[in-house]
Amino acid sequence: MKECNQCGKCCTKYGHGGLSATESELEFWETFRPDIFRYVQRGEIWIDPESGKQLERCPWLRRAPNKELYTCDIYLDRPDDCKFYPVTISQMVDDQCEMLEVQDLSDKKKAQNVLDKIMIDSRPAVNFD
Repeated sequence: MKECNQCGKCCTKYGHGGLSATESELEFWETFRPDIFRYVQRGEIWIDPESGKQLERCPWLRRAPNKELYTCDIYLDRPDDCKFYPVTISQMVDDQCEMLEVQDLSDKKKAQNVLDKIMIDSRPAVNFD
């Protein structure tokens, strides 16, 4: 499995209503990050504060000029949904994640173990048993 190359596929796929935030995240943003909380309405995230409509993509996603490289303006305070991604190899396959290599697809259980080690600081391991 390769390291993340910041292709942005995960952010562009899930940024349009595909993410949620916990009550504690919402409370944190409201108190400490009103710039983020401004994009929360009715418990939903990434809502345009002007129109009240769901944004087409995350307002914190930035594309590097002249490159297919993305960064997150709220990386340290991003939702857990973002922190935990990717969760499973199947999710990575569905999302065409560029971290996957051919050998990862031939032994998905082994690849999942590798992914869990990579993500150990972000989320609990996935248990397939």
